[in-house]
Amino acid sequence: MSTMLEVSGVSHRYGTGAKAHTAVNDLSFTVEAGQLASIVGPSGCGKSTLLRCIAGLTPPTEGQVSLHGDRVDGVPDDLAVVFQDYSRSLFPWLSVQKNVEFPLRWRSLSRAERRTRAAEALEQVGLSGVGGKYPWQLSGGMQQRVSIARALASRPALLLMDEPFASVDAQTRFELEDLTRRVQREQGSTILVVTHDIDESVYLSDRVLVLSKSPASIVADLPVELPAERDQITTRESAEFVTLRGEVARLLHGGTAAPEAATAASDAAEWELAEQAKDVTETKTGS
Repeated sequence: MSTMLEVSGVSHRYGTGAKAHTAVNDLSFTVEAGQLASIVGPSGCGKSTLLRCIAGLTPPTEGQVSLHGDRVDGVPDDLAVVFQDYSRSLFPWLSVQKNVEFPLRWRSLSRAERRTRAAEALEQVGLSGVGGKYPWQLSGGMQQRVSIARALASRPALLLMDEPFASVDAQTRFELEDLTRRVQREQGSTILVVTHDIDESVYLSDRVLVLSKSPASIVADLPVELPAERDQITTRESAEFVTLRGEVARLLHGGTAAPEAATAASDAAEWELAEQAKDVTETKTGS
């Protein structure tokens, strides 16, 4: 596989002098083409700052970001971002169709081509037939699907997702996670997800990059060796999932958990996952 994204020695500081705050510190990693990688870290560690540097929205204080070999200097044309707050990222006065078409207005595409792309993207996220509605007429989960469709319509080389499912309920979150994995497989997309949710980082990804507390540095780069076909119930119940989930949790807490505490945490995790699986099963069966 070729390298899609390269982050080299990126640091970012807010302010100057004695009042300067370092948000991220000397981060280096790559993401290969077609890979889905997650960045997980504690709240306030600098995850969103890193994402803004990668997106070209905020220039790093030091280091550089490259997208398929080209240095990022401003927002690349072939990059798209899905933000956490779908209610603020969609235009309430535009229809769903027009919201998805909006970024395409600056491309050399005809109106018919924009309409076709938007319709295809809405179909990909399971929203065929709602293009004439407005965002405020949709549920929160459906609004976030519109945000994802808008990103997909531009056919980005790299899709960035910043805490994309944090504002929806648990059942909708599971559905959107599965949607993201399906789209990634079908389109061969390269996706980088920023999250503070340990379970989500493991379930979604081919790799998990674990960050330290602020200023963020990389604690570990963990491969996720779960089957490509995943299920919210059986995958989360598997020993491999529970083990990796526990490893990420220990790293986030400084890797200082005693063996006894780790065993207890693992037992608690298994119980929690079983309860989540039960809730999902009951929701799907309507019981």
